[in-house]
Amino acid sequence: MKQTLFIIMSLLSFFGLGNAAHAATIRKVAPTYWWAGMKNPELQILLYGDNIASSDVTLSSKDITLKEVVRQDNPNYLFLYVDLSEAAPQQFNIVLKQGKKTTTVPYELKQRTRKGCEIKGFDASDVLYLIMPDRFANGDTKNDVVPGMLENKVDRNEQYGRHGGDLKGIADHLDYISDLGVTAIWLNPTQENDMPEGSYHGYAITDYYQIDRRLGGNEDFKSLVDQAHAKGLKVVMDMIFNHCGSENYLFKDKPSKDWFNFKSKYVQTSYKTASVMDIHASEYEKKIATDGWFTEAMPDINQRNRHAARYLIQSSIWWIEYAGINGIRQDTHPYADFDFMSQWCKEVMDEYPNFNIVGETWLNSNVLVSFWQKDSKLAAPRNSNLPTVMDFPLQGLMNRAIVEETTDWNDGLYLLYDYMTQDFVYANPMNLLTFLDNHDTSRFYQKEEQTKNLTRFKQAITFLLTTRGIPQIYYGTEILMAADKADGDGTLRRDFPGGWEGDKTDCFTRNGRTDLQNEAFDYIKKLLQWRKGNDVIGKGSLKHFSISNGTYVYERRYQDRSVVVIMNGTDSEQNLPLAPYKEILPKATATDILTGNTITLTDNLPLKERETLVLTF
Repeated sequence: MKQTLFIIMSLLSFFGLGNAAHAATIRKVAPTYWWAGMKNPELQILLYGDNIASSDVTLSSKDITLKEVVRQDNPNYLFLYVDLSEAAPQQFNIVLKQGKKTTTVPYELKQRTRKGCEIKGFDASDVLYLIMPDRFANGDTKNDVVPGMLENKVDRNEQYGRHGGDLKGIADHLDYISDLGVTAIWLNPTQENDMPEGSYHGYAITDYYQIDRRLGGNEDFKSLVDQAHAKGLKVVMDMIFNHCGSENYLFKDKPSKDWFNFKSKYVQTSYKTASVMDIHASEYEKKIATDGWFTEAMPDINQRNRHAARYLIQSSIWWIEYAGINGIRQDTHPYADFDFMSQWCKEVMDEYPNFNIVGETWLNSNVLVSFWQKDSKLAAPRNSNLPTVMDFPLQGLMNRAIVEETTDWNDGLYLLYDYMTQDFVYANPMNLLTFLDNHDTSRFYQKEEQTKNLTRFKQAITFLLTTRGIPQIYYGTEILMAADKADGDGTLRRDFPGGWEGDKTDCFTRNGRTDLQNEAFDYIKKLLQWRKGNDVIGKGSLKHFSISNGTYVYERRYQDRSVVVIMNGTDSEQNLPLAPYKEILPKATATDILTGNTITLTDNLPLKERETLVLTF
């Protein structure tokens, strides 16, 4: 009798007739909501719950069409593709039926509060200020440790541990950032990184739709963007499509094995992404570079899986629409599938035509970097559709050029001149992100003792802020923070002094900085505030001259206005003949914006060792 009852109950359960009163448990809905009136009317809705794949799916809405229901290998997933072309803002239900068991999933299409064209991206008129949120300032100690999250302690003595910085800490210091003179903030990843270790840096995302609760939350992020906009600051969000964290539910309970490369088995990348452009490369080299994993803790997403691709594309559009961010910095851009990344860039820019995306293109030559920029002739007939690329080759040259003694044919500032002569390889040289350092490189000053002489700092900052491209400054550069990558990545991301209660020094204030730090701060602030809204620098053309007498001379011009930069790259005084530069010297005198002095421009210009002039007429 017991065996018969067991068989009957098993059959009832199999056909969905047992426990009819108990609805299925839905663990995730992604995206959590959407908007009516988007340019692309198709929406993918991911549902994740216990054994929901066998459900029949209907929608309560009459003007939303259910185009496709996709079931994966894993019975815990359903992917719904719906057509919103006729849909008005509304609330509706997604109804899942399994026999007599019914599960209702509420869903909302919101009214858009802004038009896509209203979101203004960053460009060459901007200067980005790069912040690692965990290391900038701790505005709310209550979120330092969040119960239930895997890394649940704060230890400021551990370079790879969490230190407690958060979004409120950034919001509390927006006046400092604005006063410095930058016009945009780029935040290292803020999405959830619920990993057991190393989660401070943010590059192993475990939920693409959730801001890490130790930084605050979704509303805190949106509030930060709103507060930044109120102060005239744009916000750039860091995103990672190449990989996620191994604690991401999409990896722990995979929809299918082909959601991740190498059938979800760990295979190490070679990191040699030049193979993507190499016309001689073997198929093995291409595959191991782009499909291999960064680490075992960062599974490599297969963007050729159309469901994974759509999930990623929609997640980025969701954040733009939800928070009103002004740009995206895409991590490890060449490591992901080229065609997918091209499609993603196109869809984002179609929806938000004034937006901007910069890809991390960490390659060793301008030829390789240029391949990744939108409309590159070197990539044709393929097109990345990526508006902005990162000028890593220039970053290396700047760090070297400012140290070396310049000669007329080699070394020092000649390296910068020589590199700029090759800008024809770029489809748009003004859309290059330029920088002296960032969270992955040694800081501009590697040792504290190097900061004692500010000459190098001043020349480098002047060049960065007056040459072509979109400059980026790493937090702490303005107060001479120093670090060598050889000492560990965590040292590159040290806490900003004064961001934590009880800090011995507070470099957010003038009184908290040393005289040397204030000299550096004042110098960069003067240039940044002068640069802000200056069309000559933000929109102007670049004309330069070959090195003469160890001196580099170049002009930025917009309409009838111009700025001329003169940099002595030697440790000796120079008497620079001015006859070769007459075409860019319209008057016999000019004002040096760095000192306010009037400079006489007659036959020869005396220059002190390593002197830099920024002349306006």
